[in-house]
Amino acid sequence: MATEKTYATGRRKTAVARVWLKAGAGVFTINTRTDEDYFPRPTARMVIRQPFEEVALLGQYDVIATVAGGGTAAQAGAVRHGITRALMKLDSELRPKLKAAGYVTRDPRKKERKKYGQEAARARFQFSKR
Repeated sequence: MATEKTYATGRRKTAVARVWLKAGAGVFTINTRTDEDYFPRPTARMVIRQPFEEVALLGQYDVIATVAGGGTAAQAGAVRHGITRALMKLDSELRPKLKAAGYVTRDPRKKERKKYGQEAARARFQFSKR
């Protein structure tokens, strides 16, 4: 495999992650912090490891990511998407496994905007005829 860094962008909702993979011991660095420090919840740490576990490459690549926007769950999903895309750049034969697991598809769902003259995005003021 490649000895240099491989770059990919991952997105989920409004979160954007820039992800670099390089051969190493499996160290995760997110915004210059460790993954345990940046994602205190174990579910978020589990999410960012899923692509490696799916293709049995956990511990073979170091991950350096910068992530911005969204909340912690969306940021973890964006990092996962970025890792998936970087792995597919390294080896295109990994795509079917990652696609079957649902990691290739970007999650485009965003919060719907509030409309003017209304209480919220979908909530309407109560209508009264008189």
